[in-house]
Amino acid sequence: MKTILHKADTRGDANHGWLHSKHTFSFANYFDPARMNFGVLRVLNDDTVDAGMGFGTHRHDNMEIISIPLEGDLEHKDSMGNKTVIKNGDVQIMSAGTGISHSEYNANTDRPVKFLQIWVVPNKRNVTPRYDQISLNPEDRHNKLQQILSPNPEDAGVWIHQNAWFHLGRLDKGFQTEYTVKEKGNGVYAFILNGEIKINDQKLNTRDGFGITEIDNFKIIADTDSEILLMEVPMN
Repeated sequence: MKTILHKADTRGDANHGWLHSKHTFSFANYFDPARMNFGVLRVLNDDTVDAGMGFGTHRHDNMEIISIPLEGDLEHKDSMGNKTVIKNGDVQIMSAGTGISHSEYNANTDRPVKFLQIWVVPNKRNVTPRYDQISLNPEDRHNKLQQILSPNPEDAGVWIHQNAWFHLGRLDKGFQTEYTVKEKGNGVYAFILNGEIKINDQKLNTRDGFGITEIDNFKIIADTDSEILLMEVPMN
């Protein structure tokens, strides 16, 4: 087993006033050659956007972009004609492929919106751009690992052009479970949304990140009531 630990307070910190973003991996003006990616997991941004503010129209290509709202409502518009709002409990995916332009705004004027923006390098280039979002039942992650993303359109959650699986768990204090890697050679990056969790013997706190490779399975123990996001991805 190989591991890498990214403590919450070591992340890149970008405060633009209307936007406060914490970068687990190098992004925009934050650059650390030792923190470029975890396999094909390229971006993990922990964003807070002020009321009524947001990202103007901008372009992406050849990237799988996943948004997971944590608090509030995020309004999305794109060049394919989609205009939607995503909220806590939803998962959004854009396969940028040959190119897509979009904007993201806080849909509320009285409170911030908080969300994770995650980029995964695809295993196919120049695909037709695609958008999807789903609403999940939060009860399906209570003391369980709820699958929210996979490579298979017929499977639970959204799907992407990559052999990756994401799971969310909301675990009671003292709960124990095990995660088994789905594809040999993949690694798993765990991100603690809140609480205190132990993965094997590693203690992790809110917003810590922990990458695990060269292992078939590992144990998860909730030391407090906790929430966790697991992202299994190819390492090359």
